[in-house]
This record gives sequence, structure tokens and C-alpha cells, in this order.
Amino acid sequence: MHILHTAKFLKSAASLRDMPADHGREVAFAGRSNAGKSSALNALATHKGLARVSKTPGRTQLLNVFALDDERRLVDLPGYGYAKVPVGVRDQWRGMVDGYLRSREALKGLVLIMDSRHPLKDFDRQMLDYAAGIAKPCHVLLTKADKLSRNEAARTLSAVRKDLDSATSDAAAVSVQLFSSTAKTGLDEARAVISGWLDLPSVTGGPASPKA
Repeated sequence: MHILHTAKFLKSAASLRDMPADHGREVAFAGRSNAGKSSALNALATHKGLARVSKTPGRTQLLNVFALDDERRLVDLPGYGYAKVPVGVRDQWRGMVDGYLRSREALKGLVLIMDSRHPLKDFDRQMLDYAAGIAKPCHVLLTKADKLSRNEAARTLSAVRKDLDSATSDAAAVSVQLFSSTAKTGLDEARAVISGWLDLPSVTGGPASPKA
């Protein structure tokens, strides 16, 4: 059992003022509303009901905070790009996410969820630009990889890596992997990255190696 299984729901914040005190270390999860973000969180934490999974895209409208201990947290950001909600609400979400990413000192890394069948949409690229702009590492999970054949998955991973390498001046700040919450593909790789950012001990008790 990985130490991320200790994650417990702490609170939902409707604004940055409602967030826990800005200290310690946080890893944020972002992604399109139908990319499998909640399922990825649940799989990584080995907790089926940690993050709410809904068949209606856009249900995550708040900053949902999950605590590992007093100093380490996971933050589920509102989904973007698909939710069928009023423009004013989408603008409010965008402003809240923008404020969180640009001002949160505890933020150590961003996990960006992309559907492996439809990667690098405009909003995905916007989030990558955010990460680069605030000099935070970003790790991309290409979710639903089980829905692709092995060859299709390999081609997709290669194409996304090539795109990211050419789009950023510091390729080491962005990493990417295949992931499936259903088939449990890529769990250890993703957990290692997150553990490094949070300065968590590894499964064996030793220090986790930070990864970009």
C-alpha cells in the first residue's frame, strides 16, 4: 500500500480565502472535466470514494483539498473546457484556478490529466503555459490508456512527448506517461513523481527521489 492511501478529504474551498494556511507542500490535479481526473486521484490513493466521480462533466466546481498529514496535501482543481455551465461560472472557476496557481507558495507540482485519445487540447496547453509561467514542474497523465491498443498507446505517448519537447524551453520541467485507473497502468510511476514533490518517504521507507 502506497503512502498516498492516507489521503483524507479536508475541505472544499469556494475561494482562495477558504484554503488551508499556505504552508507545507501541495500537488494540484488539473484537467478537462471528462478526462478522468477524479478516477485518477482515487486510483493513486487506493481509495475508491476519495474524489467524487460523476457521469456529468464539470461537477468539481470547488478547490477540493485532501490531506496526507499536517504539512502535505493534494488539491483537486475545478475541471475545465467541457462543463455545461453558464459562462459567468466558468469565468469564476478560471479566476480561482489562476489565482491558486499563481499565488500558492505551497504548490510544488501540477499533475495534468489528459484523455489519451484526445490529448493536448487548447485548455491543456493553457495549463502547461501556466505551469511554465510559474516555474512549477508538470507531470502529464495520459488517462484511459486501456482504451487504446498497445501500438496506439505507444504512438500517442511518443507524439505527446515530441510535442512537449518542442513546445517548452525546459523539457525537464514537463514529463508524461500513460495511465489507466481501470487497468491500474502507470500507478507506481505517477506515485513516484508525486511523492518526490511532496518529499514523502517511499514505500520501502527511504526518501523518494524528486522527479520532474
